[in-house]
Amino acid sequence: MKYLNYILIVIGAFVAMYAKTNANQNQYVLIGGIVVLMLGIYRVARTVPSKSDNEDLDNQDHDAL
Repeated sequence: MKYLNYILIVIGAFVAMYAKTNANQNQYVLIGGIVVLMLGIYRVARTVPSKSDNEDLDNQDHDAL
C-alpha cells in the first residue's frame, strides 16, 4: 500500500509538469495533476509520526523506570 503513495506522487508530478510544458496549457489537467500529487503527499505525511508524540512517549517510558 505504501508504494501506491509514491506512485501517486510520481504520476501527479509528471502530469502537472506535462500540462505545464504545452504551449496551450490545459488547466484541468494541471489541476488534476496537482490534486493527485497532493493526495500522495498527504498519504505519506499521514504515516509519519509527529515529533511531539515521540517525545511524549519517550518521557513516559523514562518515567516508568
